[in-house]
Amino acid sequence: MSVVVRQWMQRSLWDVVPRDHRDTPEALRRRQVITACFVVLGAIVLGVLLRLEQGSTLFVVMSLVLAAVWTVGALVSGPLHLGRIAVRDMEVRPIVQPLLLGAALAGVFVVGALVVREIEPLADQIRNVLGFASEGYLPVLVVVTAVNGVAEELFFRGAAYAAITRHPVVWTTVAYTIATAATGNIMLAFAAIILGTIVGLQRRASGGILAPIITHCTWSLTMLFALPAIFGV
Repeated sequence: MSVVVRQWMQRSLWDVVPRDHRDTPEALRRRQVITACFVVLGAIVLGVLLRLEQGSTLFVVMSLVLAAVWTVGALVSGPLHLGRIAVRDMEVRPIVQPLLLGAALAGVFVVGALVVREIEPLADQIRNVLGFASEGYLPVLVVVTAVNGVAEELFFRGAAYAAITRHPVVWTTVAYTIATAATGNIMLAFAAIILGTIVGLQRRASGGILAPIITHCTWSLTMLFALPAIFGV
């Protein structure tokens, strides 16, 4: 790994930019209560969603309802911050770096998908997920994928991260993985562990949600187009 790439990765994922975003004790308790309530509400909506047939209009509607739950929960929990990273002795909004990181992460997953394609039980799990992509209307799928990516980051790396006082990267990744594992799909849960860790580190380094949102959406939209071609769906 070159020095430039190593420094870029360090600034994006590890070097913490100084900031003062601490909630007062009262605001923190309020955020924790609201976040917990919306976790329960989100779990209920997710339970309904998982009982629907992929590709149906109601499935799309409920996916957007779930995104609305995460978004509202994040916004009413308390202030959210976009964050900054250090670039050439300046603090800037993270845009290019998380975009490149999301693309690189997608590239790793594409290589992994080429391997998984040869392992039939795992390949079948991915094809089950892609069944929605093969049946749906592509522009709608793009919107749903992007909206859900933004909403999940607003809640898990926004509200939930700020509500957890110790080891927030670990616990938000665990929470996100559990929510994803509720689908019963081991491949989605595995992806959630990797993605959750990366965006959690971005949140810790930048102090905000902008970098996680850009990386998540870049990764998920790339997967939306790449995986059907790899798995012949």
